[in-house]
Amino acid sequence: MKEAFRWYGPKDPVSLADIRQAGATHIVSALHHIPNGAIWEIEAIKQHQKLIDDAGLKWEVVESVPVHEDIKQRVGDFEYYIENYKKTLENLAYCGISVVCYNFMPVLDWTRTHLYKPLDDGATALSFEIDALRAFDLFILKRKEAKKEYNPDQIEAAKIYFNTLDTAAVEALTQSIIAGLPGAEEGYTLNQFIERIQAYKHLTKSDLHQHLILFLKALVPTLERFELKMCIHPDDPPQPLFGIPRVVSTAADLDHFFKAVPALANGLTFCTGSFGVRADNDLQSMFDKHASRIYFLHFRSTLRDGKGNFYEANHLEGDVDMYSMVKAALSEEVRRKKLGRTDWEIPMRPDHGHQILDDLHKVTNPGYSAIGRLRGLAELRGLALAISKIV
Repeated sequence: MKEAFRWYGPKDPVSLADIRQAGATHIVSALHHIPNGAIWEIEAIKQHQKLIDDAGLKWEVVESVPVHEDIKQRVGDFEYYIENYKKTLENLAYCGISVVCYNFMPVLDWTRTHLYKPLDDGATALSFEIDALRAFDLFILKRKEAKKEYNPDQIEAAKIYFNTLDTAAVEALTQSIIAGLPGAEEGYTLNQFIERIQAYKHLTKSDLHQHLILFLKALVPTLERFELKMCIHPDDPPQPLFGIPRVVSTAADLDHFFKAVPALANGLTFCTGSFGVRADNDLQSMFDKHASRIYFLHFRSTLRDGKGNFYEANHLEGDVDMYSMVKAALSEEVRRKKLGRTDWEIPMRPDHGHQILDDLHKVTNPGYSAIGRLRGLAELRGLALAISKIV
C-alpha cells in the first residue's frame, strides 16, 4: 500500500516535514481555499503540488473536490457546477493526479458531537453521542419536524442530556456539529444550518440516490477520457441526520450505485471506520464484492456501544477486524499486479488519530494531530509487513 497522510495545506499545524518523518511517502490533499463549485485552475494545482514535491513527498490522491449543494439537490445552477467539476477533473489530470475522493453527504460532511472525548489513558478522541445529537436537534436547533421523528423515550433522554449542559457546553456542541470539521469545506451559523436542512425537506432517499447517479453519469465521459477515478467516501456516520437521508451507508447502497453506474472509473474509498459504525455492515463481504473498484483506503476503527454511540478507537482495536481488512487490501494488490494493472498499489492513510503525548498541549485539527496518526501508521505498517509474508 502507498502510505499517506492527509495534509490541509500551508496552514496545517502538521507540516510536510512532520509527515515525512512519520514515514509516509504520499500526501492526500486538496485546495481548501477555493470555494465550493469553483474551478481548480492548473496554476493553483501546480503551486500546491510543488510544495509537496519539494518536501520529498508525492500527491496522487485529492481529498476532496467538494460537490456543490445545488448538485446534490439538482436545483439552481447545478448544471453549471457540474461543468465546473468536469473542468477541475480535467485540470487535475493535466497535472498528473488521477484519483479523486469525494462524498455526497447533504449539508454536513463527517459529523461528531464531541471533538476531545477523554479516554482512560489520558488521550482524547473524536466521539458521537446520539443523545447529544438529538438534544441539539430538539432543543438548540429546534427543528420543527424533530419531535415527530423521535419516540418519547428518545426525546426524554435528549431532554435529560440537554438539561446537563451549561452555556459553554451548548456552544461547544453547536460548534462541533455545524462549524465544520477538517475536510468539511463549509461551516454554518445556526440560521444558515436550518435553511440548508429545510432545503432538503422534499427529497427522499430515492431522490438523493438518483441525483448521485445522474452526477456520476455526467462525469463518466470525462473520467474515462482522462483516465481518472472517482472514489466515493461513505457517509460518516452512516445514518440519516436531521431528517435528511444518506445514500452511501450500507452494502445495499453500494450495490445500487455501482449497478446504476458500472464504469470502473466510478470507484470507492473504502473507509473501515465509517462503514464499521453499523453492526449490520459486513466489511469483509463489502470489500470483496467491490475490490476491483477500490482505489483509496481509510483505515481506522470505531468502538460502538450498541446504543447509537461510538468513538474513534486505536487503529488495531475497536469493532473493525483490521487484520482482515489489511489482508484483503494486500490480497487485492497481489491480484491486480498479476493482471498487470498499473494501479495495483492502493493509496492508504491512517485516519482520525487520538490526541496523545505532546499534541495534547498543541492546537491541532480534531482527529488530525501528528502523533496519533503516526501511531496508527506505524501499527498499520507493521501489520501489513507481517501479512505480506503470507499473501
